[in-house]
Parts: sequence; structure tokens; C-alpha cells
Amino acid sequence: MSLGKKSGLHTAQSETVITVNQGLRGGKVIELKQTVDQAVRVCPLVKRVLVSMRTEQKVPMSELDVPLEEEMMKEDVCCEPAVMESEDLLFLLYTSGSTGKPKGLVHSQAGYLLYAAITHKYVFDYHDGDVFGCVADIGWITGHSYVVYGPLCNGGTTVLFESTPVYPNPGRYWETVERLRINQFYGAPTAIRLLLRYGDEWVKRYDRSSLKILGSVGEPINTEAWEWYFNVVGDARCPVVDTWWQTETGGICISPRPSSPGDEILPGMAMRPFFGISPALLDDKGNILTQNNVSGALCISQAWPGMARTIYNDHKRFLETYLMPYPGFFFTGDGAYRSSQGYYQLTGRLDDVINVSGHRLGTAELEDIVNQHRAVAESAVIGFPHEIKGEGAYVFIVLKKGTDVSQERLSNELKELVSKKIAKYASPEYVQVTKRLPKTRSGKIMRRVLKKIVEDKADELGDLTTLDDHEAVEEIIEGHKRLLQEEQGQ
Repeated sequence: MSLGKKSGLHTAQSETVITVNQGLRGGKVIELKQTVDQAVRVCPLVKRVLVSMRTEQKVPMSELDVPLEEEMMKEDVCCEPAVMESEDLLFLLYTSGSTGKPKGLVHSQAGYLLYAAITHKYVFDYHDGDVFGCVADIGWITGHSYVVYGPLCNGGTTVLFESTPVYPNPGRYWETVERLRINQFYGAPTAIRLLLRYGDEWVKRYDRSSLKILGSVGEPINTEAWEWYFNVVGDARCPVVDTWWQTETGGICISPRPSSPGDEILPGMAMRPFFGISPALLDDKGNILTQNNVSGALCISQAWPGMARTIYNDHKRFLETYLMPYPGFFFTGDGAYRSSQGYYQLTGRLDDVINVSGHRLGTAELEDIVNQHRAVAESAVIGFPHEIKGEGAYVFIVLKKGTDVSQERLSNELKELVSKKIAKYASPEYVQVTKRLPKTRSGKIMRRVLKKIVEDKADELGDLTTLDDHEAVEEIIEGHKRLLQEEQGQ
């Protein structure tokens, strides 16, 4: 949970919070109640905090806190559901924006639930009696749609997973598949890449014969990970559905299935639009690209049931972000390639958002937090390819004058700060201190230059005629080389 005036708790004007005394993840205890207590202090509208006991550990309780289990015992066993209008608000889910201000996306009662249910049924070929295993955190959209709403609406058995892929060992996923006889398994490429590094042994020691479908979500899955997932985890008999969608879409929009039986599935491609989804590729001038074998901005040309309805208390921003960039189309913010056969392959974000382990993070949001450090004058955050996370965060720092702090200490403190303010997955991989950032004469940081340097493509910097200080680029290139050498030497 993020703290302060940018938190969802604050901007949604929440009156009730539900939490647990402690969380458990990967063998570690997470003090969730403490985090909630800090957030509630700056959210005066909160009237009550319902606390469930996940562990036996007692925690300090304030006058706002209510023991959830005790309160539930006071209620009738049968509870009539409340009648809601189809367009009533179902939930808000906050997602990062490139401006640094989180967006509280609004999903509706009927449209979202319908879309979550039908995508769950048809993408994963769900049948009555199947055990559906989605190992996503229920706190983000994949967990909402494919751990809770979709499977339960279809009357399914759904698996809740609160641990990590490697605790207590790298066979945890597959032990769970064997023990619970999971039929559909839905996970993230970042976890698949991580487990691939441990080899085939941890997979093959468990019985995975119950599996029928394997799914991938959060970011495009690379070919190596896809083939390992298909051949080793699924014994070359389970179709892999590489799904593309977003918090904003509510459910899966492009996926290899459903399709005609026996239709080909190509590694690393989302491929086919779901029912009612009409994708379009547009060039930078807003022209529709009708031919195949082209790349462009991925838009959707008609409404669908699961789409977010607005940004909470900021409909103007919703229009500006999604509907105004390409009038008449919903702009996803992603780029895509349409192959000669008409299949879709996602190519990445078109704005300053990086995708860390399937979580979209605005670089402005990260910079905002990094700049809160007492020693930091300014910063620039760049995403770079990471073999496990998909993308990692690389932070360039300019120190305040007169500041005396080592790069190692600063790096550790910034990682701790970002972990506290956002989450541990957002923690930067590299922190490089430099005397100055490359800027245009108007003062705009040239992030494309920094990105090329981080990707070791300093020979492809392109046109630098608008650069105010060319020496800054040389200093950054040398500093980047030294940082990598130091990291490799540890």
C-alpha cells in the first residue's frame, strides 16, 4: 500500500479498510497491519479497519480497529445479495501513470463481471469440475479477474497462492499442481524465466498430468521461456496462451485461444483478438494501417463490456489518456506488430512506463520518490531489459551540491525508499551518480540517449544537435562502464 496523499486510500476517500495482522510470503512475515496504520494516519476519513488474523501474532489495535472474525460471527449465515445497477461501480484499481499520479480506474458491475467470466471460460477452455490455478497476487488486475471474479462467476474451484515460485524450493508451483490436481495454470513470464534457470529437475519430480492449458500474463513471453514452458512444464501437450490485456481492459483481449481446434500457436505471440475485440494499428499521424506485416500503436476500435469506465474523480484525464490521442479509438499505450498472417505481437510501451515483473511503473512515479532523498538534486529513470523481470529500473542521480555520500550507500538507501513507497519489485537494479544529465537547451532530459547508453548502444545515439552539453554524455558512458565493472566484480 502506498502512503501519503497519492495513495488510493486517500484519493478514493475510503471509510473502511480490510487487512490482516500479518502477511506471509516466501518464508517472510510482512507487517501489513503496521503499513495500514501508517496509511490511516494521513487518511482522516477512515472510520474503521477490519483486521483478520492470518497468523497467531497479536498486533496493537486502535479504537478504529475491529476484529474481522468476531464481527462475522454476529452476522446471519445467509445473506441476501444487494441489487445493483449494471453500471454501478464495482471496484477501483489504482495503476501507475507516466505523470507520476496513480490512476484509479473504475470498473462496472455487469460489464466487467461478464467479460471476466467469458474470457476465463473460453481462453482457458474451462469446464465444470476443473481446478483453475492463477498464481497472481489478488491485489492487481490479473488476480481480480482470474483468481476471484471470472472463476467464481463460472462456479469454478480457484487456487489462491500467496508465496513465491522458489519458496521453499523452485518446485513450489509444480508441487501445488500435483497436490491440487490443477487443470489450468496461469502465471507470469518473469516467474517462468526465473524457474527456467533452475533447470528441468524441479519440474519433472512432480506429476503434472492434470494440466490441460498453460497461460502467460503481464508482458510478452520470450521464445526461450515459452518453449521451456510448453515442452518441459506441459510435456509438449498443453497449449500455451500468451495473453495480452491491461488493468484498463478488465480481461484478456488478445490470445491464441479460443480458436478452431488445432489452429497453430506461435511462441511469444498473443495472436488472435477475443470475441468483440476489434484491434487496429495506427501510425504516428493517426492513419489506420490496414495491411499486414506492419507495426503501429495498438488501439481498439469499438467498446467492449470489460473496459474501464473512467478514472475516479478525473474523467478528463481518462479522455486525455485513452480516447483523445487517436479520436474514435481506445489507445492502449502499447505498440504491436501484425504479422503477414494477421497475428498480433506486442512490442512494448510507447510512453515512459516500464514493465517490471508484469507491474507497470511510470518512470515519473519512480523519479518522484527518488527525488525525495535528501541527497538527490534530480534524477532520470530508464527501463532496461532484464532476464528475469522483463524490465528493470536504472536510475541516474545528480547529487545536491556539497553532498558527501558514497554511490553504494545511496544505492542501498534509494532501493529501501522505493521498496517502502511503492513495492519491493519496483526497487532499482542500478543507481548511477553523475555530475549532470543530458538535456536539450530547453531543459528536457534526453531519456532516449540514456536508454541507448544503458542498453550498451552508445554508438547509436543519433541526432544530438539539440543537446546542451555534449560532455555530459561522455561522462555518463564512462560512469556506466565503471558501474557494470564494479557490479560484476562483486
